[in-house]
Amino acid sequence: MRLVHLEIIEAASCGGLLDGFSVDLYRPATESNQALRPLCLLGHNGSGKSQFLQVVAEIFQAAWHTHKPEEERAEANPGLLFKLAYETTDADGAKPQRVRISRTSETKPREAVRMELHDGDDYRVVADPSSPEYGKHLPSSVVGYTSGDNETLSLPFSVSRSEYAEGVRNAAMPDAAPGTTVPDNRLLLIDYGTHLEVLIANLMIGEPDLRSALIEHAKLEKLSSWRCIIQLNHSGSPNAPRGAKSGRKGIQLTDELEQYIDQLKRCATCWDYQEKPEIYTFDFLVDEASREGFRTFWESPSNLYRSIHKLAMLNDLMISKGSRNRIKRDIEKRHFAARLPEPQEESKVFRFEEVRFSKLNKDGKQEQVDYVSLSDGEHQQAQVFGMFAMMREPRTLFLLDEPESHFNPQWRVKFISRLTNLPVDGLFDQEIILTSHAPFVASDLTRDHVRIFSKTNGELDVSKPEIETFGATFDRILSHCFGVEPPISQVAREEIERLTTQGTAQEIEEALPSIGSSVERALLADRLLNLKNAN
Repeated sequence: MRLVHLEIIEAASCGGLLDGFSVDLYRPATESNQALRPLCLLGHNGSGKSQFLQVVAEIFQAAWHTHKPEEERAEANPGLLFKLAYETTDADGAKPQRVRISRTSETKPREAVRMELHDGDDYRVVADPSSPEYGKHLPSSVVGYTSGDNETLSLPFSVSRSEYAEGVRNAAMPDAAPGTTVPDNRLLLIDYGTHLEVLIANLMIGEPDLRSALIEHAKLEKLSSWRCIIQLNHSGSPNAPRGAKSGRKGIQLTDELEQYIDQLKRCATCWDYQEKPEIYTFDFLVDEASREGFRTFWESPSNLYRSIHKLAMLNDLMISKGSRNRIKRDIEKRHFAARLPEPQEESKVFRFEEVRFSKLNKDGKQEQVDYVSLSDGEHQQAQVFGMFAMMREPRTLFLLDEPESHFNPQWRVKFISRLTNLPVDGLFDQEIILTSHAPFVASDLTRDHVRIFSKTNGELDVSKPEIETFGATFDRILSHCFGVEPPISQVAREEIERLTTQGTAQEIEEALPSIGSSVERALLADRLLNLKNAN
């Protein structure tokens, strides 16, 4: 799918920054379908990029809530009014379908999202929002990524997660019908708290070339072993409700979650169960036999990820009900600093331990490396690429806030190249919108795929670059898109300017050896020559 145009009539959030905002998102088709065409949003901090991603997520959350409220059970922003045009393709990717979804003050019923499909001459309304026709033109999943604690982007995803967790709690109660299942939600947030879930899912079930691609940047050979612990009845756990049928004394599980525990037992190299505190310890020695065991129960990395993530979501139960209710109220009031705190490691219902990799040392021998010893950049690269590796459904929408923020400059330069070369089918059919504060990604994209966000006197403006960004030098992109000219830091710039305008020949001559190579240094050397000639 590809977003084409968005008009935000009333955002009902973001302090009014996006009210009345309209932006062209169209990117012309290329001759080859095998061309990655993400949309890169550049701009200074506070220029509205994250809020834009948030609103896009809220739009499709509202549409899924209209279509299947049993999957997306609530909206983060029911007051959002908008008009969005985008394109989807049929199963073989050959026939683009123009789609419009909207919610305006005239929409009936007020909370519904209206869908229209272009039929060649005009648009026709999809009369029944619950119909398969409506659903097949929505993104199959909306995947959000944030490299830090960005509450702006995470807000709609937090609402989706909270409502799903409430459904799981209700399904585990004694009065729930036997075999009650809780449908998966469509919004998934992948952040630092889920990095091991992403990595384990890919490295246990992914193909060999994919597994190598995800960890080669850290010079790792393979995943060697890992442990996970599930503890359901320690001192901080909620007490079992009266009439509980499971026989468990602590946290109650749905049949689905009980099944996942049983599957982990069957796949584990060894496992232990302590009855009184209801603690399971699963150890996995990673070899082809254990991989085959996982493939028996989980058909894909995304399927395994969702299973692990659902177990990890039980950690929310370790947060007091009062805190959960406070967070819910804060979200409703649009208090973006609101977020559930992370429980301490030893208090978590589900956690990983002792995740170890093999690598070759300088002598060519295998040695063990613990995952926690890797850098933030190594974690981030494995997580970001792992996210694309496992989310392969057609029409997946990725909303990524600074996905390369922890990379070193060399990794940033290679980000789009490495993403394009991932051994993943269907990557080019996805829609990817990402934000950045750096010129590296933009230099791999044409100007049609870049938008510059800026804010002047509280007013938001978005435009295409006036220069061609593909292949442009970083200096030129920094100058045009960020106003950084010359591209040197402030203290050095001010000193060179002082010497150029006020410095004596002797001062300049003494300073030049300590100034790095740049156009500004060359101009300062010319200034020195002119001063000497003048004397």
